[in-house]
Amino acid sequence: MRTALGVVGALLTWFALAFAAPAAVALAAGEPPWPFLVTGAAAAVTGAVLRRLTGSRPPLGVREGFLVVVAVWLLVPAFGAVPFLLGDVPQLDHPVDAWFEAMSGFTATGATVLTDVEALRPDMLFWRQFTHWLGGAGIIVLALAVLPRLRIGGRELLRSELPGPVETESLGATVRGTARRLWKVYLAVTAAGVLALAALGWAGLDRRMGLFDAFSYATSAVALGGFAPDDGSARDLAPVTQWVLCGLMAVAGVNLLRLYRLAVLRQVRAAARDEELRLYLGLLLVASCVVAAELFAAGTVTGLAGVRHGAFQAVSVLTTTGFATLDWSDWGALATLTLLALMFTGACAGSASGSVKVVRHLVLFRFTRRELEQAVHPDAVLPVRVSGRVVGTPVLRSVLLFVLLYLLALALSTLGLALDAGADAGGTRAFTALGAAAACLGNVGPAFGELGPFGSYAPLGQASKVLLTALMLLGRIEIVPLAVLLRRGYWRA
Repeated sequence: MRTALGVVGALLTWFALAFAAPAAVALAAGEPPWPFLVTGAAAAVTGAVLRRLTGSRPPLGVREGFLVVVAVWLLVPAFGAVPFLLGDVPQLDHPVDAWFEAMSGFTATGATVLTDVEALRPDMLFWRQFTHWLGGAGIIVLALAVLPRLRIGGRELLRSELPGPVETESLGATVRGTARRLWKVYLAVTAAGVLALAALGWAGLDRRMGLFDAFSYATSAVALGGFAPDDGSARDLAPVTQWVLCGLMAVAGVNLLRLYRLAVLRQVRAAARDEELRLYLGLLLVASCVVAAELFAAGTVTGLAGVRHGAFQAVSVLTTTGFATLDWSDWGALATLTLLALMFTGACAGSASGSVKVVRHLVLFRFTRRELEQAVHPDAVLPVRVSGRVVGTPVLRSVLLFVLLYLLALALSTLGLALDAGADAGGTRAFTALGAAAACLGNVGPAFGELGPFGSYAPLGQASKVLLTALMLLGRIEIVPLAVLLRRGYWRA
């Protein structure tokens, strides 16, 4: 426990520095910076107190890593919500609403309780977008680059934080080296995205794409989040801008480790042999064609515009980003069910994506095929392989456990949302409750109906908002760390 609290304190101390950026924006915009400065000071003091109280600490282990991940992803959005409250933001003046918005930002979910995004002051709008970028790669991954200097072990923490069952040993002998490489990739993709979008504005191809808009859309796309600087999401952007965003989301959905090997180490053959990457790219292509075909069949859009809208929506939902160029709440049943299915897919493990992840689907398919074959040939030795490597029993167990907990959380939360909405005068349909639970647990953001891409979660009751906020947290930490903490045996050990 002492080790975990010390690590949390160190992370909060470094996180406090993030409030300097929105404070500078507030000064430049002529707004008072004190909400950010006060919050940053509070985070720094809290972190310093925790480090001081814990004193010298043994190395961080597996048990402590679970506690650190949960504690940080609870505390960081809590501190992130404070500027909204101190800044007197009318739409976020309730603590639950402010916490919902901050949790959605840091977990790169993209769900919002705002009904008028453009009414936010520039500093608050910047902070809302900045939370996406910070949370996209994981605050813990950033901090791991400096934790070894504090003599705090972090390999187990890195393994717990990277979404999905990924290798963390192969980029460097030290955790700091691995974390720095991941962070460099994240920075490089972000910078490329900002420059590409800003260039469209400078060239006159999309005159509404100023530097701040380029920063906002690029950081959201790279974080696979979905927050936009206006109420129209990506609907009002020029077609060429929508294509660039689509490509940026697709690249951001690739495993950061694979991106590093491909871009820096030039391991093209290794990328070609990566079955997860091949399946991910194949799913993007197939999903884009299916959604476009459904739009054509329904007469929603036609021609090249239909291809663009179909590809954009498919890539956005599959990567759990949540941007939209069309209101899919108005689509027919088949197209809507297709998007719901994509919400359960996710992008590659080791990316900022939420949901189940492609590699888990691949492992489940290979495991199911193996079990069916062994039902016919009981004595056959049939290992499960992915990209030529044998998937060990511990990984198989972890995949099965995650999927089981994921479906259980989805079912219980859908029931909870339906019951809470049923107490309201208007009520909410069961499919809307299912869509909201799937969108928040999968860190997709927009759901269906009034909770769609151009809607808002504001009409929901406070209990539903708290439940959905908890689902965002569960989706970001991938359920297991919190489930471990809820066991009585964890605290007895």
